[in-house]
Amino acid sequence: MLWLMAGLVLFLGVHSVSIVAPQARDRWAARLGENPWKGLYSLVSLAGLILIVVGYSAARQSPVVLYAPPVALRHLSALLMLPVFILLIAAYVPGRIQRTARHPMLAAVKFWALAHLLANGTLADVLLFGGFLVWAVADRISVKRRAAAGLRVGPPAREPGPDRDLVAVIGGLVVYGVFAGWAHGALFGVRPFG
Repeated sequence: MLWLMAGLVLFLGVHSVSIVAPQARDRWAARLGENPWKGLYSLVSLAGLILIVVGYSAARQSPVVLYAPPVALRHLSALLMLPVFILLIAAYVPGRIQRTARHPMLAAVKFWALAHLLANGTLADVLLFGGFLVWAVADRISVKRRAAAGLRVGPPAREPGPDRDLVAVIGGLVVYGVFAGWAHGALFGVRPFG
């Protein structure tokens, strides 16, 4: 469990720099240079992600059950996962979905984390998915505050194309199908649909 917690601290910690110290992030990037800052950010993120994977994997070997979700919540979880992949693609494909969601990546993380909290009840699940849910909510609040203060909140918006939403929806549904039908079981040993 220690590896999982260390990974969460590293990964979510580096992703929280803009939440807790938005001007400091810009100063560090200016002092180091944008590319070295991104390189350091990426290395810390990767180290955190590796620790999360190793720690979560180890925690699944001897789970501490906090609650046992009813089977119906697995169905709700599968439904909540539908928009996740659409939003993930929409985060990189300018369109009405991206403009409406404003921060589709954060929305995707919130749906993903909530869906997994509903379907899983171990301590490791609560730490992992609860941590990501709390971070995504805090980041969304922070983005609103930074934007209101006139601070940098991400890359400049690009002009939406007419067919981009279709790309996000079809692409998201295809990825959802592949992930739910095969990849989730192959990667994590859990098949969402049996």
